Amino acid sequence: MPNITFILPDESIKVVDAFEGDSIMQTAVDAGIEEITADCGGNSSCATCHCIIDDAWIDKIGTADEVEFSVMESAIEPQPNSRLSCQIKVTDILDGAIIHVPEAEW
Repeated sequence: MPNITFILPDESIKVVDAFEGDSIMQTAVDAGIEEITADCGGNSSCATCHCIIDDAWIDKIGTADEVEFSVMESAIEPQPNSRLSCQIKVTDILDGAIIHVPEAEW
């Protein structure tokens, strides 16, 4: 079971077990990370699951495609490493991944 490390807006750290096949969004919601509200339920139509991939992990996780990037334009202060967490599937390769969680989008 992969572990995902979330760095919250107050710089606190929450390490959670993730299930393969779930999204990073679902992992965050299940872990009670309130800043990821996931209003559209993972349909890539809002930016309420916006996260920022740690520089050390962007090569493994990858960057947003054009569709995802266009949705993120509605996010507060998107970064070059910004992603919609609903679009990132958990695999064993992501064990130890570091995800920065910005302030809530609502």
